[in-house]
Amino acid sequence: MFLGALVMAAGMIGVFSVPTNLALAGTMTWVIGFFGLATIGFTMVAIPCSAQVGEITQDPAERSAMTGWRMGFASIGILIGGAIIPGLAGRMGYVNAAMAFTPLIVGAIWLSLWATRNAPRITQAAAVDICSMFGLVFANRAFMVLVVLYGVTTLAMALITAGPPFDAIYRIVDSGDTALSGAAKALSALSLMFAAFVVGSILSQVGWVFASGRMGKVGALVLGLCLYAVLLYALYTALPSVNVTAIAGLFVLAGIANCAYQQIPWAMYPDLMDVTRASSGGAIEGVFSVIWLFGQKTGQRDCARCIGVYSCAGRVARNHR
Repeated sequence: MFLGALVMAAGMIGVFSVPTNLALAGTMTWVIGFFGLATIGFTMVAIPCSAQVGEITQDPAERSAMTGWRMGFASIGILIGGAIIPGLAGRMGYVNAAMAFTPLIVGAIWLSLWATRNAPRITQAAAVDICSMFGLVFANRAFMVLVVLYGVTTLAMALITAGPPFDAIYRIVDSGDTALSGAAKALSALSLMFAAFVVGSILSQVGWVFASGRMGKVGALVLGLCLYAVLLYALYTALPSVNVTAIAGLFVLAGIANCAYQQIPWAMYPDLMDVTRASSGGAIEGVFSVIWLFGQKTGQRDCARCIGVYSCAGRVARNHR
């Protein structure tokens, strides 16, 4: 994780540092190469970070609390990245903005390593080879079912997340006489809705930790997804709209419901690591983390393909007309 933070930061800066004299092929190669480097760095951080939840504690309630803290700070980072960095990049350029925020990104990761330096950990390596490790993970049926379900849910959530920018641009018009009209003019409707969504997620982390303790993690997750469906239908019926205050309120509520998807599955899958550890004696949290993140990223990749096909189809249709 220590080295991965540096690799990720270097890749991020490199993406925005394309030499101006490169041809199209060279530019594409440059961007793809550095984006790949940034992704490798992110993976170096994400896999061990996720695996640590299974090592530091075996208490399901503590895992929910840990995940709540993690996702709460992740949402703050998303809010900073979506609300502050674009405006800063517009004034000082993307390269300078990336370099300005690099200490925050690297520092947050290094600070977390320092803060958990004395946390419980499993120091003895597993006594099986890598193929046997994957075999043990695949044999954990409950975990594999959760991976598939979470991957499909991630695909759905990514498609949902792709919709609000279009709504903010084309279907939300500020009437100028509502409570948040000034904010909408200062931030734009898109930034306001994005901020409302993320703020809802930040504020509800504690609530979903509490719900997981009272209802169980599965019950809390089902409740959150049902609330999300209701709120999405409410947004569907409310749009188009000229009342940015009402729509922002719905986006806050949608962020609260989305928090259940964001937090609870990440607290569930470490509990299933214990099943394999109890039956085989193998502490292979890292392999569980690999499979979990692979399922999530596969869902996001499929969503990107769908959006790309949709965008290309739209361009073709407009050109044809």
